[in-house]
Amino acid sequence: MTGAQGVFQRALGEEFARLHPQLQRRFGVGVAAGYGCIGRGVMTEVRRGPWWTVPFLALGSARNIMFPEKGSGVPFQIDNHAYVDGFGRETVTFARTMQVRPGRRRRFDATMIYSAARGRIVDYLGTHQHLAVDLDLSVTDDGALRLVSGAQRFYEGPIAFRFPLLLSGRAHLAERYDDEREFFVIDLEVRNPVFGLLFGYRGEFTCEFPQEQDAPETAKPYREEHRE
Repeated sequence: MTGAQGVFQRALGEEFARLHPQLQRRFGVGVAAGYGCIGRGVMTEVRRGPWWTVPFLALGSARNIMFPEKGSGVPFQIDNHAYVDGFGRETVTFARTMQVRPGRRRRFDATMIYSAARGRIVDYLGTHQHLAVDLDLSVTDDGALRLVSGAQRFYEGPIAFRFPLLLSGRAHLAERYDDEREFFVIDLEVRNPVFGLLFGYRGEFTCEFPQEQDAPETAKPYREEHRE
């Protein structure tokens, strides 16, 4: 079911009003709001862990979950669109496309819902929503958004199990708005509790907010998972 509030408003509750006004607009994307958000800018740094993380990241890239390339000055676009999925849940896309080198683009896809049962946002990673991740959100004193990933669950057909963090990573994201430069600033790091950094990026971008009633098909996952 959809509501007047978007998924981030429901997750943050009264804390949503403490976000910087530009972040309220950006994370206010929802079906009732009637607009999307398209950000374009540059990743000043895309980084990854040591050489042995490359096979893990390359495997994830097959389903648009992280990727093994690294670099600086990487052009990127992030697409946030709201729609109602096949199970009647309001969903917001987070499709990040990065031009990691000439002739090579990588995508890092996620679709987010608000789970009333879990009392938080559930983030489905990749093109087939195989991995469902709990997100804990908070607002800093200066109006920035902080996000930390929690429990992860793997779903494929009849298979369902809690994915051990020892074999994966915990994401830490911070996003703020720079009033002086009129840019959104983002910093993401995914770390394994034993092996350290797996993947990360930091960058800056500007946004436009097109009026729309549905997400473009290119931003939606190939498969939807009803289990949260």
